[in-house]
Amino acid sequence: MAAIETDICVIGAGSGGLSVAAGAVQMGAKVVLLEGHKMGGDCLNYGCVPSKALLAAGHKAHETEQAAFGVAGHPSAADYAAAKDHVHGVIAEIAPADSQDRFEGLGVHVIREFGRFISETEVQAGDDTITARRFVIATGSRPFVPPIPGLDGVPHHTNETIFDLRERPGHLIVIGGGPIGLEMAQAHQRLGSQVTVLEGDKAMGKDDPEAAAIVLETLRAEGIAIVEGAKASQISGTEGAIKVETEDGQSFEGTHLLVAVGRQVNVDKLDLEKAKVDYDRRGVTVDAGLRSTNKRVYAVGDVAGGYQFTHVAGYHAGVIIRPMLFGLPAKARTDHIPWATYTAPEIAQVGQTEAQAKAQHGDKVFVAKAEFHHNDRGIATGQTRGFAKVMVVKGKPVGATIVGPQAGELIQIWSLAIASKMKMSAVAGMIAPYPTLGEINKRVASAYFSPKLFESKTVKTVVRFVQKFGRP
Repeated sequence: MAAIETDICVIGAGSGGLSVAAGAVQMGAKVVLLEGHKMGGDCLNYGCVPSKALLAAGHKAHETEQAAFGVAGHPSAADYAAAKDHVHGVIAEIAPADSQDRFEGLGVHVIREFGRFISETEVQAGDDTITARRFVIATGSRPFVPPIPGLDGVPHHTNETIFDLRERPGHLIVIGGGPIGLEMAQAHQRLGSQVTVLEGDKAMGKDDPEAAAIVLETLRAEGIAIVEGAKASQISGTEGAIKVETEDGQSFEGTHLLVAVGRQVNVDKLDLEKAKVDYDRRGVTVDAGLRSTNKRVYAVGDVAGGYQFTHVAGYHAGVIIRPMLFGLPAKARTDHIPWATYTAPEIAQVGQTEAQAKAQHGDKVFVAKAEFHHNDRGIATGQTRGFAKVMVVKGKPVGATIVGPQAGELIQIWSLAIASKMKMSAVAGMIAPYPTLGEINKRVASAYFSPKLFESKTVKTVVRFVQKFGRP
């Protein structure tokens, strides 16, 4: 058994943990990194990376089949197993950036064991005991599998297993109408599966309803059955013949089952009580600086109990580096954090939705909106479905919603604007190349200023005065 002393001990080698470890060691701190499973965590191995790779295969198949712009479409003959080869090829290409070799090359002491606290200042990992000045819990989350009667006896998939499936499902039943469920539904439908999505409440219920309606209408038009208010009550059958019954008396049969109803944080193996770290089912209890009830211990990413996005874990890493390495104060914000669902069309959000903004600010909110069917690049490429809208209070954006092509890319300017407390005039003053989808953001800004300019009696009076008395 080895006793190791270090400045920072990071538990978990996902996005947040890797970001902390890389940043801290390169700035001179001694770092121990513990990982008992796969380097790169959920995002690289089971989440963001493989899901977007499979979606890309589905998008390619869909485009091949569509006749457009004078070009005939034809059957894609999608090869499901080959699409999965693509998925694993993408993971393999990205993996070296998250690998043990890379981090050891940076100077991080990597231990491939799960860590658990044995005191307020010590963590046990395999045969090693690590004493550290600071600890960072970055253990992420895993799929939540609800206690639906019969589910434990029926073969089913989560995002941790679906990417290893090689045989295309004949009829995939997805329980859960959130981002993961709908992304996988569209990917499989476009790769040749029949898909039924069962959602106990409202599909895409956390998104702006106006934007979500466009996505859901598109998915249904592609042939995906999306059944809302269908809470699973009983599951039975075997691989190839699975039956899901719902509380309202409906029954659905399929060949494969994917459970995508949410996430649960990974805190159960940490023995947090021994470290005097408070937690609940949402995660570790942290203050605004992401520090736990044990002042030596920080938490980042999913396990910190907030937004469960990879980019949030990376952002959290940057926040805690300041106090841990430099003794400087830092607080995590949430108002400028964007997120996206990568269906086609995409849907993206940052800050407050229209409903949230109106609930907080009332009639002080101005909703500026622009449609893709007025965007010349969208018209040229046949991508005219969707819109961008921005919620503005006292000249500053407090939230933005985009549904349409490349929404995840286009939302970034509004994240920048909110993060930097920019006014709408800054975006209005931007020059966008023509023709680009990005022009829609400038058009939204123009939609904010247009009533002030074109409907203002004062402006018209000034213009008439200048035209009559100004210099020629």
